[in-house]
Amino acid sequence: MKNTISILAIIAATIQGANACTGIKLTAADKSVVMARTVDWSGSEMNNIYVIGPRGHTEQSLLPDGTRGGMKFTSKYGFVGLGMQRPEFVVDGTNEAGLSAALFYFPDYGKYAPYSPDDKANTLADFQVVSWILSRFATIDEVKDAIDTVNIVNIDPTASTVHWRIAEPNGRVVVLEIIDGIPMFYENPLGTIANSPEFTWHLTNLDNYINLQSGTIAPTVFGPIKLQSISGGTGLLGLPGDFSSPSRFVRASFFKNYSLTQPDAAGTVKQAFHILNNFDVPFGTAYAPGAAKFDMPSATQWTIASDITNRKIYYHTMYNRTIRRIDMNNIDFATVPFQYHALDNIPAETVFDVAIDE
Repeated sequence: MKNTISILAIIAATIQGANACTGIKLTAADKSVVMARTVDWSGSEMNNIYVIGPRGHTEQSLLPDGTRGGMKFTSKYGFVGLGMQRPEFVVDGTNEAGLSAALFYFPDYGKYAPYSPDDKANTLADFQVVSWILSRFATIDEVKDAIDTVNIVNIDPTASTVHWRIAEPNGRVVVLEIIDGIPMFYENPLGTIANSPEFTWHLTNLDNYINLQSGTIAPTVFGPIKLQSISGGTGLLGLPGDFSSPSRFVRASFFKNYSLTQPDAAGTVKQAFHILNNFDVPFGTAYAPGAAKFDMPSATQWTIASDITNRKIYYHTMYNRTIRRIDMNNIDFATVPFQYHALDNIPAETVFDVAIDE
């Protein structure tokens, strides 16, 4: 019973705090595809980890009562993922076939099918869907063919739903949302994703910003006077700058659309981090004045950029902005043991003194 309660407490804390994740896709001139996103939790400081999943590893889903009695699945493909709290809870990862999967918070608009104890063998916790996808499939179409064989549920029935972004190294991206118990796949040509409302709403909302463009607006005659830009960048005057999901979706879409194409994956990964720096959520903005019960460097706890063409995972955290890389090409997924490790060895921001010549 104690283990059951602790699992539910972890899930409740996780869902309560997840509120502002933003994702983008960038493509290099050499056609390398980079999937990148922020991971934002303001409810607590998470035990943020990376996970190495080998071929042949078997995982079993948790159930709404907190027990491990749901669907079992064995890895056909090895994968690397970043997650939190428990190694089963992979939030964003890529497998050795190049398929990428990621989880995003989706409050109020999704609705899973009801959980039935009689269907435990096919029940899959929403926070384990990424692990399931990365373990079992090489393409988006394979996921679509298999989705009706599982019943995706909340581990904590009081928690919000989530939705998922799935991408292939050829650049195809889809969003999976479960609406009224029905899995819906939407092609995502932009590659942008945020949180609620549903993905199709975000695409329609972009029409409200049809007047925006990169650059600076040229002077124009306005009756008897001339109007001119008072600074650079007036082409994007009116771009929303708040941290709401609709505003982040719009801002991310414009930033990635007007960013300069880099020659290769390495440059594109760095570009992705620079774009997503604009979405770091200052911790205090997540609460009303004086309401925060603790402090941490940022509500954006980590950022990941995955070169899914060349199978390289990059990340930095709120404690350490140095970009770290996991090269999947150096991992033998047939022999490597299942393992997970903290993203930061030391959860504290490091400052180095600059040596001055005398």
